[in-house]
Amino acid sequence: MDRTLRSTLLTALLLALPLAGRAQTLADYDYDQLSFRGIGLDWGLVWPNKAEATDAWGLRIDLGFLGPAVRIVPSITYWSSEMKRSELGRLAEALNELPALRDEGVEIDADDLGTVDWSDLAFSIDVQGVFTLPGDVVITYAGVGIGLHALNGSGESINDTFVEDLLDTAAAGFAFMGGAEFEPIRYLRLYGEARYALTSDIRYPQLRFGGAFMFPRRAPAAGGGNR
Repeated sequence: MDRTLRSTLLTALLLALPLAGRAQTLADYDYDQLSFRGIGLDWGLVWPNKAEATDAWGLRIDLGFLGPAVRIVPSITYWSSEMKRSELGRLAEALNELPALRDEGVEIDADDLGTVDWSDLAFSIDVQGVFTLPGDVVITYAGVGIGLHALNGSGESINDTFVEDLLDTAAAGFAFMGGAEFEPIRYLRLYGEARYALTSDIRYPQLRFGGAFMFPRRAPAAGGGNR
């Protein structure tokens, strides 16, 4: 496994260990246990603090269990929305403080920026503590994630300008999530999740709903927690 990915998993694991609800040590966790267990697609809603609420689409991969009740789930999420007018106003104020504009006596406002769209393509590696409810039908989980967000700004008035360059950023971030899964038929798992993503540039709560196809396991999981 790549050294960077190992470091990312270890950092997320240290944050998520308390969620497993059991007294474990790092010796109980082994990267070699990870395998491609399933793949899912989801749709949801996001409420960005700097953009209007919008739809979000995602893909997630179930890599199985790193150790007792600790699951690894990489995911990719994409959304695009129009920036709030209040944020465009703040952006215009910041631009007016630039010496190049101030010295020329140029002043802009939100209307000068026009309509600006902002999108986020986020890749996250989630570490989840998994709990099976009585009856062994519904699975619940809570966890943390470490991710990379590629933010992109666009608009007729800002395309190919330094303003677009200011909005095009890549930022690391954290996510906190909790959800539940239900298996109506074998190998099909439906899930719902509440999530909160946080970066230096933007933050947003999110609700996502989806379905995942699960591949047959090579052997029964031990302990009842590794589903």
